[in-house]
Amino acid sequence: MEKDVDTYEHSLRVGKLAKSMALMMSLNLAHTRQLVIGCCLHDIGKIYMPDLILKKDTSLTEREWRMMKQHPVLGADILKIHAPEEQVIIDIVEFHHERWNGTGYPYGLSGVDIPAFARICTIIDSFDSMLSDRPYRSGMSLEEAKEELRRHSGTQFDRQYVEVFLQMPGEMLHHSYARREGINSTVQS
Repeated sequence: MEKDVDTYEHSLRVGKLAKSMALMMSLNLAHTRQLVIGCCLHDIGKIYMPDLILKKDTSLTEREWRMMKQHPVLGADILKIHAPEEQVIIDIVEFHHERWNGTGYPYGLSGVDIPAFARICTIIDSFDSMLSDRPYRSGMSLEEAKEELRRHSGTQFDRQYVEVFLQMPGEMLHHSYARREGINSTVQS
């Protein structure tokens, strides 16, 4: 929160949606805990990103983008030191930017080589990012974001988990997103 309130609030929303997703999947308490904590911590590596990059309101340069793409590895390294017994959570943090088709980062993993909870975090993280206003673009509506998930299902995202996510009752999504008044106000709810 001290480093970047936007990333902090985004992480809380991703964690809240992860809790709803765990309910949809009927995960047990231990797996729910891992998914929610992993989603809340998915961007923890960004604490090492310079403010000039993290808070930049224009496109990143190629060099800045290379640095930003290291945040999953940096985050996993933090957790390997402080919680080495939490491998499932570490995997969520390290692999949440991998893509189903292998075009993600940091390793270019694809398909089921990406841990399942990291694949779920990818969907939730992307969904929240689509809805969020950025200095360089306005956030999408809920329906536009759902359509974007459908469009990239089977390429960027695991189709199976996209289907589960899209079956989430509207009230679960609306609880996290009181759309257009400003997403950042939802963190307090």
